Amino acid sequence: MRAPGRIQAAIEVLEDIDRRRRPVADVLKDWGLSHRFAGSGDRAAIGNLVHDGLRWRRSSAWRADADSERGIVLATLRFRWGVGVDDLATLGDDTHGFGALTEAERAALADDRIADAPPAVAVDVPDWVAGPLEENFAEEWQAEAAALAARAPLDLRVNTLKSDRDKVLRQLARFGAVATPISPIGVRLPARAGWERAANIVREEIYQRGQVEVQDEASQAAALLVYAREGEQVLDLCAGAGGKTLALAAQMNNRGQIHATDSDPSQLAPIFERLKRADVRNVQVHRADADLAELEGRMDRVLVDAPCSGSGTWRRRPDTKWRLSESALDKRLEDQEAVLDRARRFVRPGGYVIYVTCSMLPQENEAQVDGFLARAPDFEAVSAGEAWEELFGVGGPKPWSADGMSLTMTPASTGTDGFFVAVLERMAAS
Repeated sequence: MRAPGRIQAAIEVLEDIDRRRRPVADVLKDWGLSHRFAGSGDRAAIGNLVHDGLRWRRSSAWRADADSERGIVLATLRFRWGVGVDDLATLGDDTHGFGALTEAERAALADDRIADAPPAVAVDVPDWVAGPLEENFAEEWQAEAAALAARAPLDLRVNTLKSDRDKVLRQLARFGAVATPISPIGVRLPARAGWERAANIVREEIYQRGQVEVQDEASQAAALLVYAREGEQVLDLCAGAGGKTLALAAQMNNRGQIHATDSDPSQLAPIFERLKRADVRNVQVHRADADLAELEGRMDRVLVDAPCSGSGTWRRRPDTKWRLSESALDKRLEDQEAVLDRARRFVRPGGYVIYVTCSMLPQENEAQVDGFLARAPDFEAVSAGEAWEELFGVGGPKPWSADGMSLTMTPASTGTDGFFVAVLERMAAS
């Protein structure tokens, strides 16, 4: 496919997403199945434009002076990809293109008026999200929101049970791989621009042999901040597909015991194959409905990677930014409170709950920690900021922190997904 056909396809995919309120991945898959003539490079390129259209949806609609999928795609190409107005007109006139530009479209695309847009529009967030972001980041909130709309790199965690970072960097040199600036076990493949196709790392032998796992650097840092040690008893209470479980097992060098569970059986299902591929041998997986009473009061560390809005991952999943509602957030807040209260039961005196979200909203982060500490007088917060400096030093990127206790990694401050970490210690009986 040539560029005009790809652009028209992106418009059609966005129209389908809006019409049927379906996840972008599902719509792109269906489009590919119904357009067999499109090669893998075409599908990847169309996906790039669709995702960028979703990333910058509000600002592009403002710039196009048209809240339509066509307007969003044209403005994305013009103002984000740097395609000139005359070039867009030529592409539109192609037989397989998206149609000739109107005079109104030409005028809007020739004159960037984003400076006149309301702040939430200019930085591409829903209006109701602007308030919480400003509460968290004060005068920096717009820079933080704008960074959430950028393309993200592909971060990999080196599985130290099977390899080391220098070896992985050599193996992935052809992709432009570099060491991550924070995580000592991370490798980064830079984000591609425009139509460029990203590396499909899961097809690489290095991935299939379990030497690397796809994991954002913030998630790697959060797992390292658990401080799991060889011989300890660790519970991963919201293990999901097992990304942090695998990271903890490598930290512990397959010694000690990790108990992994999740309330959603479908989320937990991929963990078994991942454990096998990574050569992890110290993890016991518990079904969602398993009775964990025998673990109560025995765990050295309980990781709560809580269900959340996912606002910190909007660079990678921009469609979820527009699907999130205040009512859905309220449900997540209830879930977070419940799982924190459950986690409390498993921690031994002197042990820790590590509360993690991939969110940048204070309701899900600091407010949840404050509420938990009010309900659990036998727990106290300890400084995640000091742990950060001990692990990662003082000269590199620094996360946000109001008091040095909890911390928030963000695209703008640390170059990562948005992740919140708080460490809560159960005090030993006096």
